[in-house]
Amino acid sequence: MPTLPAFRLTDTTGTEREFPSGRHALLCFVKEDCPTCRLSMPLIEAAYQAFGQDMDVWAIGQDAEGNAKLVADFGLTVPMLDDSALHVSYRYDLDTVPTIILADGDGNELERFVGFGKDDWQRLFQRLISVTLAPPPVVDWNAYPESRPGCGSKSVEPGIAERLAAEVEGSPLRARRIEVGESDDVFEFMFEQGLTDGLPVIPPTPERVLRMLSGTRRDPQEVLGLVPPNMAPLTVEKVAINAVMAGCKPEYMPVVLAAIEAILDEQFNMHGVLATTHFPTPVIIVNGPIRDRIGMNYRMNALGQGNRANATIGRAVQLVVRNVGGGRPGEVDRAMLGQPGKYTFCFAEYEERSNWEPLHVERGFAPEESTVTVFAGSSPVPIVDQLARDAKALATSYGLALQALSHPKHYLQGEVVLIVPPEHVDTFAKDGWTKDQIRARIQEVTARPVRELMRDEFCAEGLPPTVARRLGPDTVISKFRNPKEITLVVAGGEAGKFAAYLPGWVSGPTGSIMTTKKIRD
Repeated sequence: MPTLPAFRLTDTTGTEREFPSGRHALLCFVKEDCPTCRLSMPLIEAAYQAFGQDMDVWAIGQDAEGNAKLVADFGLTVPMLDDSALHVSYRYDLDTVPTIILADGDGNELERFVGFGKDDWQRLFQRLISVTLAPPPVVDWNAYPESRPGCGSKSVEPGIAERLAAEVEGSPLRARRIEVGESDDVFEFMFEQGLTDGLPVIPPTPERVLRMLSGTRRDPQEVLGLVPPNMAPLTVEKVAINAVMAGCKPEYMPVVLAAIEAILDEQFNMHGVLATTHFPTPVIIVNGPIRDRIGMNYRMNALGQGNRANATIGRAVQLVVRNVGGGRPGEVDRAMLGQPGKYTFCFAEYEERSNWEPLHVERGFAPEESTVTVFAGSSPVPIVDQLARDAKALATSYGLALQALSHPKHYLQGEVVLIVPPEHVDTFAKDGWTKDQIRARIQEVTARPVRELMRDEFCAEGLPPTVARRLGPDTVISKFRNPKEITLVVAGGEAGKFAAYLPGWVSGPTGSIMTTKKIRD
């Protein structure tokens, strides 16, 4: 026999009733606007009149005003307990009212039925007669139908179930709650508390956070790591809170979690990305089947506005860094100019539009796996080549454009992401060029002797003198210290021969290293 949850509720006279009480109990869950509940009320009253001296017989109503109306309409003397908070209904896992439950004195469930069934009530009365030895109530059974379906319990109505899950005992939520005054505008309040990125955020109510947590099977209290700069511990629950604020759907949670794990990886160096006066921000690139499952954009306007998944996943990561880690502009975030990507920068790769291996496969993952790659990058810089008709000419244009990355004399660069549009993919594919051939041509085109890259009377920028002396003036070097750090990703609409590159920040152990994490539920 299942043991029912204990509870205390107050009836309409202000008397507190406690279950279990040591006596048998008949618990009758009802709501006033349910016709089947109203049909059952005379039988609930008859049960109280016949058996109420020897056991607890209670009507448990789900709406305070409705409870009072039921008492008035039916002249009830049976105690009407107020469960308008719906906590008891929720803990009793009610789907339908009326629900009639018989329990013994220890709170063990003996019998339950839902809706209205004449046979159910007749069988119940016979059992109560045997329990109490009381005479049967007088009921005109001919006045009742054989059966009637019940109505939905208020505890399962949309929006209410999530709130109840957040309020009752056993809720997975542990974050401190902030009370907002009734007269306060909650959106302005969140601005005043410094919880936004400058745009309005969605209030993370407990029910919304629980709904967001339904998007992952991970423990809400699992600690993902320490968020710089404050090195604050980050739980899955706190990620969900910020994902709500960002406007994410629950199905985005696995992607957000993987992106967070990537930026918290020591090699990504999120603290350095924040603290530099340069431009970088986490650029999030998503690969694998999850792209289509959650509706990400990797086609037209892939880097722009209009796609909820792209926009809110990136924003959730930024809000975590701000609200959990304390990475606020003007404080530890020392960006001199900043960039729009600090609001959000997230897109997916157009894997199907290329004969090349997608990014995650290049980085050691299986094609059927879904991943997030984070890169400390700046805003996109266009590369316009609408005339090249062969791979070598197009790769030459890429090299010439990339020579200006950061500064034409800044050489031995680290990571860069080159976004190749479909029309350019076709040009490379026609000649059978691989990514490595493109990288090699970029290095060839950008090769310059050290003497041309040294600081001089006309330009104070260039190779540091110590580097120039070490290499020697006649040494020829290329723009990038390692061609493998030129990452090619396919994205964009079918029309338009416009590529782009995302400049990186200081790459390597003293800066940031591109990091990829597998997405898991």
